[in-house]
Amino acid sequence: MEENPRAYALQTIYKKIYKQLWSLNLPSKVKVTIWRLSWNYLPTKVNLQHRKLAANTSCPRCGQRAETMNHVFRECPVTVDIWRALSFQNILTNQCEDFIQWLTWAVEQLNPRQGQIFYCTLWAVWGDRNKRVHEGKVSNGKDTASFINSYIKELTDFENRDLKKGKEIRKWMYPQSEFVKINFDGAYKETQNRSASGIVVRDSEGHVLLSYSKIHDGVSSPFAAEAIACWTAVKIGIDKGWQSLIFEGDSLAIIKRCNTKEQDRLMVGTYIYDIQKKIFGLNNISFQHTSRSANNLAHILATATLRSGEEVYLEMGVPEYVEDQERQDRMREPN
Repeated sequence: MEENPRAYALQTIYKKIYKQLWSLNLPSKVKVTIWRLSWNYLPTKVNLQHRKLAANTSCPRCGQRAETMNHVFRECPVTVDIWRALSFQNILTNQCEDFIQWLTWAVEQLNPRQGQIFYCTLWAVWGDRNKRVHEGKVSNGKDTASFINSYIKELTDFENRDLKKGKEIRKWMYPQSEFVKINFDGAYKETQNRSASGIVVRDSEGHVLLSYSKIHDGVSSPFAAEAIACWTAVKIGIDKGWQSLIFEGDSLAIIKRCNTKEQDRLMVGTYIYDIQKKIFGLNNISFQHTSRSANNLAHILATATLRSGEEVYLEMGVPEYVEDQERQDRMREPN
């Protein structure tokens, strides 16, 4: 692989990037690509050569130089044209040769709105590169810049539409009669690389079978915190011997990964792999995405545990501080 500083150093450097990235109105697929990019996990030609999977390191878009991270996102003429078409050419003025330093410098120059465009552009540049490699599709800088502008407009339109609708709160839904539903959520504290998992198990009548929370140390990101929470929920469900299970969380990226059979190469891939091993051969298992408002009980458990440091294990009940939320959930109409 290309030069990759030690993980602990990177975690400190990336705090500002992750804090801004996870707060922006961007799809999970964009955020995950940026996360992979920041850890140099993208299969550039140079990275593939280091893994002995490619002999030719030339950039597939311009063919002029070796395809390093710097070249893909800063130096390739096609990429330069994209930044210029978006009026972002000022981020190319930094002459630092280290990609990570350039990335952190660029983020510091941008306000949230510009950051949204910047991250979306990095994602689109990698997507354009992959279309060239895998589909033979060729786009120029203006075409890609036009796509980015349209994509950002679509995101903004959706955001404005949701604001106009007001706060439409989705409600926790009762599972079908034979199912047990396990809601999970992860809370993350970046200053300590610590997370907490909140787990609530309920039957088809809305009765709480178990409420549980656990603190985890050495966690690298909010994304990892969600993966660990999901893994914890699955472990509880399988260990308890419940046969028909619905695992429900508000992290769409994690739910999608649990529902796919493909091997996940991200850092959280070990948790996803272990989840799939645990449920192998079981038929009445499903992973469902829901909104934060419908997952609030697990969310409160996770955040309160992370704040107080006090873990929870209660059968047939919940801690006192979430009793009001639990009653509100039971008042919902069964589906």
